[in-house]
Amino acid sequence: MSSKFRCLFNPRIQIDVNRNILPSFSVTVKHQQCLRQNNKRTFVETSMTKLQKNLFDTSLFVQKLESEGFTRQQSEAIMNSLSEVIDESMQYLTRNMVTKADQEKALYTTKVDFAQLKSEIQMLEKNDFSILKSDNEKLVAEVEKLKQRLGEEIKRTQASTRLELNLEKGRIRDESSMLEMKLKETDTRFESEISNLRTQMESIKFQTLQYMIGKYSTLTGAGALILAYLRMFR
Repeated sequence: MSSKFRCLFNPRIQIDVNRNILPSFSVTVKHQQCLRQNNKRTFVETSMTKLQKNLFDTSLFVQKLESEGFTRQQSEAIMNSLSEVIDESMQYLTRNMVTKADQEKALYTTKVDFAQLKSEIQMLEKNDFSILKSDNEKLVAEVEKLKQRLGEEIKRTQASTRLELNLEKGRIRDESSMLEMKLKETDTRFESEISNLRTQMESIKFQTLQYMIGKYSTLTGAGALILAYLRMFR
């Protein structure tokens, strides 16, 4: 590497260049670094007229290049190239910055939007709460209606069941009474039949006794005649 190009990487020249940067630029860079460490956006008021100013001592920079062996033309070309690079870098930085007025306007707009959003959220919460309360009241009313209807159905079912049970009990009592009457009639008929049989048996017995007595009387009379006849022939 030649001595002419080695001077571009000479720390002493770079330090001198940094020392000759305008104070406003140095303060701006330090302020940007501080805000970047705090993760905050930098808001700087700037204008294109300030960017067009040289940010370092160009004549001193050219002299130092000439002292390192560069020609006047080479030194001015290097100085112009470096100045253009710095200007482009500053223009790129300023495109990402805003003015204080824009910052205040954006902050005011953000506050207004936040207040509007907060108001809308509160309104939505109130509306949702009102809707939820109304739905809850409707559900409670429907539950009460269902309870009342269920109670009525239970009472109606109980009354119907009791009526059916009473009817069944009455039917069973009627059937029991009919069975008892039939049993009594059967008993009466049996007793009547038995009484008739007894009467018939007594009548038959009496008739048999009369027949036997008659037969005995006949036999007795015949025997008496036979005995009398036998006595006559002795």
